[in-house]
Amino acid sequence: MIDRGNFIKQISAEEIDKSYNTVLLPQQKGPSDKIWAGLLHLSFNFALGIKSFGGIRTEFEPVEQLWSDILVKMAKEGMNMVVIDLGDAIRYDSHPEIAVKNAWSPARLREELEKIRNLGMEPIPLLNFSTGHDAWLGTYSHMVSTDIYYTVCKDLIKEVTGIFNNPRFFHLGMDEETAENQLSVNFDHIIVRQNDLWWGDFYFLIGEVFKNGSRPWVWSDYYWHHPDLFLQKMPKSVVQSNWYYGEDFDETKTYVKAYLDLERNGYDQIPTGSYHENNEKSILNTVQFCEKNINEKRLLGFFQTFWKPIIEEYRERILKGTELTGNAKKIYEEKHPVQH
Repeated sequence: MIDRGNFIKQISAEEIDKSYNTVLLPQQKGPSDKIWAGLLHLSFNFALGIKSFGGIRTEFEPVEQLWSDILVKMAKEGMNMVVIDLGDAIRYDSHPEIAVKNAWSPARLREELEKIRNLGMEPIPLLNFSTGHDAWLGTYSHMVSTDIYYTVCKDLIKEVTGIFNNPRFFHLGMDEETAENQLSVNFDHIIVRQNDLWWGDFYFLIGEVFKNGSRPWVWSDYYWHHPDLFLQKMPKSVVQSNWYYGEDFDETKTYVKAYLDLERNGYDQIPTGSYHENNEKSILNTVQFCEKNINEKRLLGFFQTFWKPIIEEYRERILKGTELTGNAKKIYEEKHPVQH
């Protein structure tokens, strides 16, 4: 077993960036070729405090016709990336014990990925390894930072990378791992890593992503709580998605100011909005704020989230959120015409 405590003291963010520079160089696209991504959940057992959402799901939940309709709508609106929260919705060959009933096989997932590519979009995997969002790991979510846990994480990252045919990015989640987020009646089992343990596990996870040829992508809210440590230890090679779901971009707000601080310190960003409540202006205002405040070369694109399961109850919300993204894209491209 690696002495992670010693490792974390010896490694630096700069050394990680230098080590994986050959992975990053061929993945950069032109500054006008922005990502317009949407997040879709095949698994909903990622939810923070899953009890408040009706408890752990035991069967595959998405309505497949709705899934298909959303993909078609995303393509129609000009979106070019689909980030898929996989969780326990896939019966992995390496760890089939994780899967819910009727989970898709890897072969079925590959069929859907090909459908996405044929629609002109890029599929990207998401496995959220935050302890606030890892109910999908089942028993292994109670084994965090053990040899068994590391083996399972390594196996899953490798298998998913293969299923996606070496995706450009691999989203690892890593958001909301704080005591404040877990100290509620909706959590039966509380795990919060911090200090060198959090960073040691984080470096392990991004290392597995890099070794398999993809670029790590994470939520950026660790910065909100530990700005100095983040800037000291977070490699520039990790893509950042700060998220703010409000409509008023007051720069004194921690969540908004983070966009400016990440830019000032040279991080590549994919800013994130949402349409999960009455916040129709979230994605457009995110685009308009960030295009003014983030350098064109470091602004890789934009990311729309819905935070709803793919069931008929949320059909109109997800389709409307997709339409809002398409509208934001049109407004952006009127100012920044795409060069062909």
